[in-house]
Amino acid sequence: MRFMVLGPVETLAPGSEPPGLAPRHRAVLAYLLLHAGVAISTDRLVDAMWGPLPPDSARAQIQTTIAAIRRMLRASGADRMLSTQPAGYVIAPEPGQLDLHEFTSLIAKASATSADPLDTVGQIRTALALWRGEPLADITAHYVQGVRARLNGQRLTAVERLADLELSLGRHDDLIDELTVHAAASPLRERLCCQLMLALHRAGRQADALQVAREFRATLAEEQGLDPGHAFSKLEQEILRDEPALQPPAAEPATTRRVNFLPFDVPDFTGREGELDGLTRLWTSNNSGSVTIAAIDGMAGVGKTTLAVHAGHRLADHFPDGQLFVDLQAHTAGQEPLDVGAALEILLGQLGVPAAQVPASAADRAALWRSELSGRRVVAVLDNALGADQVRQLLPGASRTLVLVTSRRRLTDLDGAHALSVEVLPAADSVELFTAIVGERAAAEPLAVLDVLQLCGFLPLAVRIAAARLHHRPRWTVEYLAARLRDQRRRLSELATSERGVAAAFTLSYQQLTADQQRMFRLLGLQPGRDIGAEAAAALAGLPSEEAETLLEDLLDAHVLAQHQPGRYTFHDLLREHALATAATQEPSDVQRDAVGRLFHHYLHTASTAVDHLYPEGKSRRPRIPAPTTEPSFLLDETEAIAWLDGERANLMAVARHTADHDWLPYPSQLAATLHRYLLGHAHQADALDLHGLALRTSRRSGDTAAEARTLLDLGEVHYWWHGAYEQAAECYLRALNLSRDVGDQGAAARALQNLGTLYSRRREYDRAHDHCRQSLALFRELGDRAGEARSLTELGIIHERRGRFEDAHDHHRQALQLHRENGSRIGEIVVLNNIGLLYQRQGHFDEARHRHHDALQLSRSFDFPGDEAESLNALAEAARSMGDLARATAEHDTALTLAREFSYLPEQARAHAGLAHVHRDLGRIGVAHDHARQAFDLYTALAVPEAEEIRTFITDLPPTPDGPEPPETTGRGMPACLAGG
Repeated sequence: MRFMVLGPVETLAPGSEPPGLAPRHRAVLAYLLLHAGVAISTDRLVDAMWGPLPPDSARAQIQTTIAAIRRMLRASGADRMLSTQPAGYVIAPEPGQLDLHEFTSLIAKASATSADPLDTVGQIRTALALWRGEPLADITAHYVQGVRARLNGQRLTAVERLADLELSLGRHDDLIDELTVHAAASPLRERLCCQLMLALHRAGRQADALQVAREFRATLAEEQGLDPGHAFSKLEQEILRDEPALQPPAAEPATTRRVNFLPFDVPDFTGREGELDGLTRLWTSNNSGSVTIAAIDGMAGVGKTTLAVHAGHRLADHFPDGQLFVDLQAHTAGQEPLDVGAALEILLGQLGVPAAQVPASAADRAALWRSELSGRRVVAVLDNALGADQVRQLLPGASRTLVLVTSRRRLTDLDGAHALSVEVLPAADSVELFTAIVGERAAAEPLAVLDVLQLCGFLPLAVRIAAARLHHRPRWTVEYLAARLRDQRRRLSELATSERGVAAAFTLSYQQLTADQQRMFRLLGLQPGRDIGAEAAAALAGLPSEEAETLLEDLLDAHVLAQHQPGRYTFHDLLREHALATAATQEPSDVQRDAVGRLFHHYLHTASTAVDHLYPEGKSRRPRIPAPTTEPSFLLDETEAIAWLDGERANLMAVARHTADHDWLPYPSQLAATLHRYLLGHAHQADALDLHGLALRTSRRSGDTAAEARTLLDLGEVHYWWHGAYEQAAECYLRALNLSRDVGDQGAAARALQNLGTLYSRRREYDRAHDHCRQSLALFRELGDRAGEARSLTELGIIHERRGRFEDAHDHHRQALQLHRENGSRIGEIVVLNNIGLLYQRQGHFDEARHRHHDALQLSRSFDFPGDEAESLNALAEAARSMGDLARATAEHDTALTLAREFSYLPEQARAHAGLAHVHRDLGRIGVAHDHARQAFDLYTALAVPEAEEIRTFITDLPPTPDGPEPPETTGRGMPACLAGG
């Protein structure tokens, strides 16, 4: 995870793009980062964002922003970085994660050291290279101006220190352009001006130097009414007299000819600025006089050698004694890895040691190598290493040498080495590389270029081969190449040349695995998900978890697997294809099917266990999944359950699609029935629709009428609760009721009746609603289904409240609440608490109402139920408005609206807009009230509910605004949205 504030505020995560943050969210994140390690209160954040005149909703906006930052950090695997303490919020990035901390650390080291001026110059330049423009460039909060001025001051101080050092080394010619830019940006900076004058004078441009002096004098007098200081005046006079003391220091004596054995540095090298900066910092920050070792690892074709060679050329000026290179041939087709003695012979020869003086034994050669490098400063690239044993004797002793080792394996046991794992190129850099090779055709088809790059998995070797293929085929379009690559059967062969290719590189990596590692590699190619954990891999391979995890870590170290978060392993897309192709040729079909079956059973059983933790009241209604024959997963509590479901959700969906397409017919229905409450309660409505659609298709294909009825009930609830698609929900419920009666499934029939009762209640058809809910209550009691009984009691309570029968409503809600608590149903408890709160509002007991809504809100947040959280906030706001607390009502409706928008919860969006329209009308903000009312009207109309007519009447009754719109027409269609009864 990396944060950058020295320029536009950006957040980067290794291997993935973190969720984007809105500008206000980035402003709060930047302020926390500027005060990293310090507790920042909400009041202080409000003051920093808005100054003395914050909006009424400021505190609510800060809370929403903190939640958004937490989601971003959680998605990037850094959820513990931001903590809440009694004094406020604390963010604590680790060393190397914040560019500002790196900048100040490097400058502090440069200021404290008395080492070689060249090293100090390198440290300062590395620090200044972290700047990407104006600090906090895209932030407009109240605090920014003062912070920006302070940071720019620190930058200029570093520039001035650098200029003093460069001038002392006689590098005045190289400084002039740089100092001219900085002096123009800071025309009142006297020290900068003096340095520019001196550089110009030493370059023989005395007149230009004096012109700079005159302009500075005039600017200073005009803007501040001051004269320059004594040092400036003294320098100006010495330039006029051409004093000998101003001449540059004598040039260093000529050195011996520098040798450079590095391979060709490709002219189209693209990207890798972060890696290159890291290697530069690694060298410049080493003040101990010892060898600096960087172990560059990565998968086949990712560009390790290209990066090391480019870095060697880029850093050549730091190493006057030469640049050395040896290919250790660990992954060279048709070659055995180079032995240590042969590698040392090559390196000694590059240093100029005559062949006759090279000892016979590897140990003596290593001793001579260390002796020759003592006191020298070279960069040595040890490319294509098999492991640490091959490299260890090639390391220098006491030397200011930089050693860059590349390997497909992580060299975890190479003492003193700094690891740098190279990932695939970011999309923008891949486009730049592809365009540099292909030329104008790439610029003409930008979307097709992205298709090609995605099909190449952004792997540099694959991108280069694809681009070269297109370059040499002038009649091909980029889209034609993309179409060829979309054919998975031929993709790896397309990404090959006559000498090498992606598949050949992968094959070499595979051949160097052990037999057990190769088997795990093949089986992992069979799993349809995006990543896998140790327990799932154990089920797939039929192994104990500890053994599976060891193999996964071995494959990770060999870079045939990647890891974007702890405990999760994944393939590069092309490696996944290679693994699948290898499995198809080396694993019998029955072995493949058994392995996949074990994996699917593991997922289904663990999902069932997790959902039982979260929703114990629905256990009897969900399919019972027997324990797998392999080692089952153990989830201890609700926290572990939700973490497992969130982490595996994408894989569970992939399993559902795979089983639906490959005739594993029971799995989609079982998964859908198992995951329904989780997907519905946690706002994963797109996955819910997809999963229930698959289940419906497969249950009909297999003729399982009971499964079809249950799936229709689940599907109807998704349509109803999140999208307000009441007609679609009604069709699902009625069809499910008929099917369940046909097969005698009383439980499904009771649920269909209860859902229809809820639907009729929303339509305000209370007689029909009461009749259906009474029937469902009787059936649930007959079946002993206490969870269903509690839900029917809740719906009957809502109906009694709507009819003004408050005592009956309280009685039903009390019974429902007791049953939900006995059943351990958190979601049911939240619903009842909110409905009791609404009942108290109807009775005018607003304090009591807010207590119930607040309890519901806390439970919603504790168990991450965003839909219920939005409902609780809207209900709290309605009670606050009734109590005359319009500021609180505004803040709570605003937060509810933000949340409902984030999760596409249309009914609660409409409710929040309607509530804000009423609040702003009460505050006299008629224009704002009109805006919110219009948005509420549009949503209610889309939902086809009678609230559309009510909000239209509200708009008609509002005082007009200048050039305001006419009141909207109503369609007269009737069906309420997700009313306050929820």
